[in-house]
Amino acid sequence: MDAFSRYAPFIQYYIYRSGWEKLRAVQVAAADAVFQTEDNVLISASTASGKTEAAFFPVLTLMDENPPASVGAIYIAPLKALINDQFSRMTELCEPAGIKVWRWHGDVGQSQKAKLLKHPSGILQITPESLEALMLHKHAMIPALFRDLRFVIIDEVHSLLRGDRGGQTLCLIERLSDLSGANPRRIGLSATIGNIEQAAAYLGTGSGRNTVIPQIAQQKSTWRLSMEHFYAMDTQAAEGRDVDAPEPLERETDPAPKHADPAYGYIFSHTKGKKCLVFVNSREECEAVTTSLRQYCEWNHEPDRFQIHHGNLSASFRETAEAVMKDEEQVMTTVTTATLELGIDIGKLERAFQLDAPFTVSSFLQRLGRTGRRGLPPEMWFVMREEEPEARAMLPSTVPWKLLQGIALVQLYAEEHWVEPPKLDRLPFSLLYHQTMSTLAANGEMTPAQLAGRVLKLQPFHRITQDDYRILLRHLIEKDHIQRTERGGLIAGLAGERVINNFKFYAVFQDSEEFTVRSESQEIGTIVQPPPAGEKIAIAGHVWVVDEVDFDRHIVYATMVKGKVPAYFGDCPGDINTKILERMHKVLQEDQQYPYLMKNAVARLDLARHTAENSGLLGEPLICLGGEMWALFPWLGSYAFLAMERFLKVKCTQKLHLQGLSPARPYFMTFKMKVGKKEFYRILAEEAAADFDPLDLVYPDEIPLFEKYDEYVPAELVRKGFAYGILAVDEMKQRILEWCERENRT
Repeated sequence: MDAFSRYAPFIQYYIYRSGWEKLRAVQVAAADAVFQTEDNVLISASTASGKTEAAFFPVLTLMDENPPASVGAIYIAPLKALINDQFSRMTELCEPAGIKVWRWHGDVGQSQKAKLLKHPSGILQITPESLEALMLHKHAMIPALFRDLRFVIIDEVHSLLRGDRGGQTLCLIERLSDLSGANPRRIGLSATIGNIEQAAAYLGTGSGRNTVIPQIAQQKSTWRLSMEHFYAMDTQAAEGRDVDAPEPLERETDPAPKHADPAYGYIFSHTKGKKCLVFVNSREECEAVTTSLRQYCEWNHEPDRFQIHHGNLSASFRETAEAVMKDEEQVMTTVTTATLELGIDIGKLERAFQLDAPFTVSSFLQRLGRTGRRGLPPEMWFVMREEEPEARAMLPSTVPWKLLQGIALVQLYAEEHWVEPPKLDRLPFSLLYHQTMSTLAANGEMTPAQLAGRVLKLQPFHRITQDDYRILLRHLIEKDHIQRTERGGLIAGLAGERVINNFKFYAVFQDSEEFTVRSESQEIGTIVQPPPAGEKIAIAGHVWVVDEVDFDRHIVYATMVKGKVPAYFGDCPGDINTKILERMHKVLQEDQQYPYLMKNAVARLDLARHTAENSGLLGEPLICLGGEMWALFPWLGSYAFLAMERFLKVKCTQKLHLQGLSPARPYFMTFKMKVGKKEFYRILAEEAAADFDPLDLVYPDEIPLFEKYDEYVPAELVRKGFAYGILAVDEMKQRILEWCERENRT
């Protein structure tokens, strides 16, 4: 099939006007899948490969040939910024055909939403949270809005495959289909999917359709990567050493102030005169880095050339940063978290920096893919930091964990094209509460059987039993989240209505109690745990003194001042896969030199390998640190490590005479014990071989609140969800078996 000839004339004209010489492989393959089948489609191709157009060109063609009698396609994206970006592009594309493009999220005015409700048509662009709100508050209008819905396009689908938010999205699609009577085809878009067949099956669940994966020839790509290492102080790993390292990608362009943090100074120097992104792993770090870099501008008597972008900033601050990045005339660097990781068009970027290692290969690829557009190779500069280990430091503190993690991420993709697979086997009781309350609030009174029939058939709850659901409903009735009527039906109770009527109900991801920061007429963003009046806070890359805290309205009034203070936005744990930890171990074991390591990084890795070899760490997970103090290096991912930690505490403490177990998740744990190495392995093997219940690893009276709505779920279900859905007990047992087999061989 000739895809171009099959496209609608207005799309052909758009392609011609854009100066395209030919369609990309992903566009040809996707067109064939959409035009020639009635199946769902999962499009997986590299960043900036044209996936969005690959999906929309055939969808719009079909809508142009046979206009739908309602909204014809829903585009679901994880970020409002991504919707705003796509809205402009799609409006330009669709205008000649008279296909209306709508967007619906918290920053869109009510007048625009009212027009859609009055004249449902075209394409609706929406976040999962806004779709939840639409289903809840406009329940009666859903059939009219979506009765002729043909397609649901889910962008960045990989970001929805690892937690409750992805489950919520699938629930919403299934509920919307049931209510509207439509059975839309689903099209997923992503650049980074680990197990594509598993993801395709998940995407199509409940639709009654197969999912096609268009086969796209992988084009060989060239990366420009560098990875440098810095100690926090002036002394560096390569000083005074003859190191065989590659030439840096670029010489110093504008030396940073002499008293600058070496890592920040490196970034400051190499962003001069270039449009760059600097990725960090937390909002606190984002604030600290931005503040420091702005201070370096002051010390060098040059204009501020740094911006900031993260989820706690106000929409106006974020959108201003996005607009400046798109402006070809402005050469600025933006320090950001994952908020600019996904596919927002921010113009021609020359390079990305990554401060320390991200947690996933997927995140690394997404961040690398923000550069390298318009014919240039993707370019990322890793900047790894650590405190210099003291001469008498114990072994675990001499390992450069972030450097090893960064190398492992790069090598796993370069060698195997490995990306984290979706995690779809949890027991999502928090999401079950949320969808139960949402369904009940939207539908009004329902019998228990009707409610269970609506909710338990949704794909994310395939592991939830009828008995578990009865336990949940009885608990919610007891706590007045659900009320039983005189006729025996169920409705939302007073406590439940308080939860439902809060705007934060629409989201299933965890958030902290936030306070809005205002300065005169400006909304700056949000923080948690505001300090008292007179204290200082850091937000938007500046420091502010708190004038007043309004606890009733959750508002902090502040004035900008000079200086530097740490920021705090709530905890941000990372989930690292076991495959990454195992590759980190291999980095220590092998002699390979990696061509992207710069001088300090080469020297630091050499030192780490030398230390690991002398200590026995290369082949031995259990190392004696002296006397009765031991360190265990399981090389397990976050949830298997957590299972190991609890297994030692719960099952092995008495037999090992274990004391003071202290974890540095997921890298190592230290403890005191009175038995020797062989006895340690024997006891672990004996306890692991016993057929114990994973619930045994939940501490007595512990209620491990892990997800947003766990606090409303009965304790026995929270404990069960944690034991069977979070703790990777089987993976932990397998590792113990490997240790014991090796020990028996020796």
